[in-house]
Amino acid sequence: MSGAAIQALMNRMQGAFLADNAKGIDTVVQFDITGENGGKWVVTIQNQECKVFQGTTPNPKLSLISDEQTVLAIFTGKLDGVKAYMQGRVRMVGDLSLALKLTKLFRVN
Repeated sequence: MSGAAIQALMNRMQGAFLADNAKGIDTVVQFDITGENGGKWVVTIQNQECKVFQGTTPNPKLSLISDEQTVLAIFTGKLDGVKAYMQGRVRMVGDLSLALKLTKLFRVN
């Protein structure tokens, strides 16, 4: 996977966002995608809107750390995010209940 593929994948998050499921959610999530083509991404959800940008944020409510292959598998529906966490393929720091909410905020395809 190239760095451009990771960037395209992260940018697709906005289009996959299910705004109706995000009522009352105001959060910032840091994605740390490891590997040769990884990178750091910030996802903000506020007022039923999702914004994604490359970079870091000082105080995310949740940080998700995983390799690029696992992230791709989760986003394409080939791997369940909870299963990936249980297998140790995804690490989380912060509000773990938020991670469960995220599964209902994005259409996986």
